[in-house]
Amino acid sequence: MLPPPLGLMYNCVFQNTPCRAISMGQGQEVHARRLLNQSMLDGGWLLLQNCHLGLDFLEELLDTITTTETMHEGCRTWITTEVNAKFPINLLQSSIKFTNEPPQGVKAGLKRTYSGISQELLDISNMPQWKPLLYTVAFLHTTVQERRKFGPLGWNIPYEFNQADFTASVQFVQNHLDEMDIKRGVNWTCVRYMLAEVQYGGRVTDDLDKHLLKTFARVWFGENTFSDKFCFYKGYNIPRGKSIQDYLQHIESMPLVDTPEVFGLHPNADITYQTNMANVTLSTIVNIQPKDSGGGGGETREATVQRLANEMLEKLPLNIHISPFSGTIIMSEDLRDALDNLYDARIPKLWQKVSWESATLGFWFTELLERNQQFHTWIFEGRPNQFWMTGFFNPQGFLTAMRQETTRMNVSKGWALDSVVLYNDVTKMMKEDVTCPPPADIGGVYVYGLFLDGAGWDKKNTKLMESSPKVSHHGGLLLDLFFATPFWGLPWRLHVFRDFLTFCRLTSPHLAAFIIASVVTSLPVPNSITLSPPCLR
Repeated sequence: MLPPPLGLMYNCVFQNTPCRAISMGQGQEVHARRLLNQSMLDGGWLLLQNCHLGLDFLEELLDTITTTETMHEGCRTWITTEVNAKFPINLLQSSIKFTNEPPQGVKAGLKRTYSGISQELLDISNMPQWKPLLYTVAFLHTTVQERRKFGPLGWNIPYEFNQADFTASVQFVQNHLDEMDIKRGVNWTCVRYMLAEVQYGGRVTDDLDKHLLKTFARVWFGENTFSDKFCFYKGYNIPRGKSIQDYLQHIESMPLVDTPEVFGLHPNADITYQTNMANVTLSTIVNIQPKDSGGGGGETREATVQRLANEMLEKLPLNIHISPFSGTIIMSEDLRDALDNLYDARIPKLWQKVSWESATLGFWFTELLERNQQFHTWIFEGRPNQFWMTGFFNPQGFLTAMRQETTRMNVSKGWALDSVVLYNDVTKMMKEDVTCPPPADIGGVYVYGLFLDGAGWDKKNTKLMESSPKVSHHGGLLLDLFFATPFWGLPWRLHVFRDFLTFCRLTSPHLAAFIIASVVTSLPVPNSITLSPPCLR
């Protein structure tokens, strides 16, 4: 199946209709205006891509189309855009709207992929590796798209993998097999690199996501791919078909719903996905509820919000009692949004913009009180023994201040601000067990309020472990954070290498030939250092 722009052009060629396309952006309005006039004269189709980058032109587009008296009846204007809150609502209401989203599930994804593959493409190569590799690339394409729905558990950063990535990957595999030396076989290093680093990896920016993608390529692309015992997951193997219909029949026999293990995830990942889907559904239902103020003999929306606001204000150390709902303050858009969200027990957008993410208004307000209490205790009762890390508006600023404090305490030892490194140690203590701060000679702070998402914690052996069934988050961790300067970060390390180390020629391999990259030490520097040759390598 062709992506929307290519499919549109294909239809135009098939129908012998002129088709013009332009990608919107800075300075493209003049060219778009010219192409629009040409299409209105000869009945061509105009494709405006990425219109979220040219919102100003859309108002002019709507005026031109609606006010032009003479226009060819075959003229059509197509618009592609991402979701944008500032998109002109009038243009949306007067348009026929389509959405293009990846299908849900392995079965639907493979079915869509193979529905767009012709028998000619399936038979384009006579190499025995071609058909299995084509199916493997299709399964990889579906997997990388499906992992997106699991949020940060799937990818740390959501990526827009699309049909163009699959098409380019298939083209590369085809070219590689055509140019392959039969005696040497497939160059798997090249195939894995092109798929995981170029075709799909070109979109990936996070290091851990890159490692994950390279792992998929390493496990799924190798000589074992052609084995009869090979499978992506239990029950997901490579069919041995000769026609497109054979592959489609195999795909039809696949499960309709896939477990997270198919994509290399823990079963608990489905909890996050189902929770997000439920929240979206419930939020949509709430948004379509009527916003009428009165009606019946019950309490009005304004009265309900007024009562809720008064209850919240009574618990806050503030002295603000002006009521916009009674007319004391002019009702603005932000206040109306606050009225609607408070009535639905949700966080107003203005509050959320300057605060933090929270599930409900109740949780948000409870955290507000706890944050105020932490700062109040710190100011009037002195520095606490432990800190609620997630209770800071800017946790990174807290760590920066801690770095500066540690550096000033150890300036006599030659510590510099740019050389200290943050270390953390997950303790075996509970929050209630802390009665004093960490030792003064070491420094640092105890912090709590951190949660593990997608993993569990073995408190006895102090190490990560798999999540427990039906438990997506693991909390109750108490961390000891401290800054220290490793050996390689101290200023006198330069003198050590200058005065005591010499470069030696490597004549034979030596097991002791290594340099420790990072060692934290409190031992004094000796007057001489003896290294077994070769000292550097």
